Amino acid sequence: MSDKFFFKGRQDARQDHHNHGYQTKAGHKPGSKKYPMTLVVTSEARKQEVELLVDQAQLYADIRVDDAEDAVESIEELTMALAKGNAVKVEQMPERNQPCHCGSGKKFKKCCG
Repeated sequence: MSDKFFFKGRQDARQDHHNHGYQTKAGHKPGSKKYPMTLVVTSEARKQEVELLVDQAQLYADIRVDDAEDAVESIEELTMALAKGNAVKVEQMPERNQPCHCGSGKKFKKCCG
């Protein structure tokens, strides 16, 4: 049976919307002190190279050397962190009544606007 005949009070109109989109690891930043990256390399020489890359990027990582013959290097977290680009800053156009950015001394609306 439907619960609308027996429910006393107002039903929540958004009952299907709660707990959707909640990201449990939204604040989880890999490479920080609290959440260091876990990297696996195949030799000591490679470990030193990766440590240098981690230090240059000012990140934190737990680097483990796996000497087995069938070992696979796993540094995807580091390559993704290094490949992230910086935010692009766009210079804003001046408003109409501000001085023009070309340096003429006129208002923007009379010069380049």
